[in-house]
Amino acid sequence: MKLEKVILENFRSYRERVIVDINDLTAFIGKNDIGKSTILEALEIFFNNELVKIEQDDLCVHGTSSKVLIGCVFSDIPSDKLVIDSSAGTTLQQEYLLNEQNKLEIHKVYDCSKKTIIPEIFILANFPSVTSASDLLTLTSTQLKQRIKDLSIDTTNIDLRSNVSMRNAIYNFVTPLNLSLRPIPVAKGDAKSLWDKLKLYLPIYSLFQSDRPSLDGDSEVQNPMKLAIKQALETVEADLLKIKETVERKALEVAINTVEKIKEMDENLAKQLTPQFTEEPKWDKIFKLSLEGENDIPVNKRGSGVRRLILLNFFRAEAERKLSEAGSRGVIYAIEEPETAQHPGNQMLLADALKTLSQKDNTQVILTTHVPAFAGLLPIESLRYIKEGTSGKEIQDASENDFVINEIAEALGVLPPPIEDNIKVAVFVEGVNDVECLKTFSRIVSLHNPAIIDLSESNKVLVLPSGGSTLKGWVENQYLKALGVPEVHIYDRDEKTPPKYQKWCDRINARGDGSIAFITNKREMENYIHPLAIKEVMGVEMSFTDQCNVPRLISAQVEFNEGTVKKMLNSQVVNKMTYEQICEIDNEKEIENWLKTISSFCLESVSS
Repeated sequence: MKLEKVILENFRSYRERVIVDINDLTAFIGKNDIGKSTILEALEIFFNNELVKIEQDDLCVHGTSSKVLIGCVFSDIPSDKLVIDSSAGTTLQQEYLLNEQNKLEIHKVYDCSKKTIIPEIFILANFPSVTSASDLLTLTSTQLKQRIKDLSIDTTNIDLRSNVSMRNAIYNFVTPLNLSLRPIPVAKGDAKSLWDKLKLYLPIYSLFQSDRPSLDGDSEVQNPMKLAIKQALETVEADLLKIKETVERKALEVAINTVEKIKEMDENLAKQLTPQFTEEPKWDKIFKLSLEGENDIPVNKRGSGVRRLILLNFFRAEAERKLSEAGSRGVIYAIEEPETAQHPGNQMLLADALKTLSQKDNTQVILTTHVPAFAGLLPIESLRYIKEGTSGKEIQDASENDFVINEIAEALGVLPPPIEDNIKVAVFVEGVNDVECLKTFSRIVSLHNPAIIDLSESNKVLVLPSGGSTLKGWVENQYLKALGVPEVHIYDRDEKTPPKYQKWCDRINARGDGSIAFITNKREMENYIHPLAIKEVMGVEMSFTDQCNVPRLISAQVEFNEGTVKKMLNSQVVNKMTYEQICEIDNEKEIENWLKTISSFCLESVSS
């Protein structure tokens, strides 16, 4: 399942109910103490209640109720049958346990007036409200049979051993069901059985806090190792269940025999004794995994920057492991201020790694930051800006409009780079690899076409790796727009329909200031690199279509990962290309058209 929304009400500084949209990559940004970490910690309470536990002090001091609500909405609902009795399985759709958008919406309500806070759990569902069908999930088998009898339902095709079968028969018999959105408690009956099964499908949530103390047993590095143990245990869950059942059976035999012996000596005492297990085994507490560095120095005693680098590489290793496992549960990585203690170079690597991680199947990344440079590296659609509004906290989606983006840039102080007076045109491409590739293309084409300038030699063209729709790219874009510098944008088509950056290109082309935006006809820049050049440099003989993922295809045949292949293609390989090869693989002359457009701004300035 994938987390789509988070709901908070009366929790810490969030008095009024707020609903936050969550993407594969979501970054909460804003000033210090505005409530960014609060959202991540609320999710920790919802999923685990371990690293951060619900407390009485979590109640909003300005609220009028003693209850806190933390809710989550999930998509990608499991299609598997949830078996809640021995004879039949069921689905959330069949039990009317989805909301009006056919999503799974779970609310946990915590009464903070109590010393021991145990959540009431509800599924907010578009559920039958007609009297004879509104309570079926709470009824026992005997009560369901009586309901069927009261409604005079023919039992010929009903399995009266199965609660699922009986509920389904009643739902089909009673019309209309009068569906209405309401909270369904999951504390008893088959609702509880469904919830117990459903919990196994929820994503694994792992929170990494920026200010957690570096203790040997609970260090910033130890936490991902704990997650590794937790996930390893899940792979042998069936075996552990057998072990548990065997141990319990044998232990109970000893306990029962002991009671029988006591009965021979003191029957009254024996009657007072009942063998039972007081708690479930905590398998994850048995195994301890640590990382030790040079000279047996624990890693958590190293500098904070080193610990963060280890954390980063844990993400990378975990992503690769997950790719090799089919049908694994989703994982949500929540990271507070991942840029902490990292120099700018590592911040860029970290941002790229987190973006890549969020693109993996069944993986989401949620983070917080208030550092302008790091925020500038993140895609606009991932940004959630938190600020104080007139009636409480407001969380705005940066992709909604330019005003929100501008407000973010001003609040964080995200500043564009200085620009030289002789710059005549700014060119935006997606990444640093694309910058190098485009400059090499221009060098090769300029030798055969005098109307094309060599971008690597010209001081009139500023080529910027904007990341497409990163905050940094937007700020630079708007800054140059204010100076009246025309822009040329070249963005990858990728594999989405419509293309991911189509709306941004449409905005640029609609400006009316001479700026032009292109979407590549092929998948990405690497699809314009000739197979013969690839063979010459990398020793790989291959063919590919315009929409193939070329770096991935090559990576499957060489010892380098996809990222390294991408860098090699855009530097070493493209340098080996000839003008004839460019013309052959780009028979629509896209590259030459881009370069002519860029060059025209510089030539116009010369003639004027």
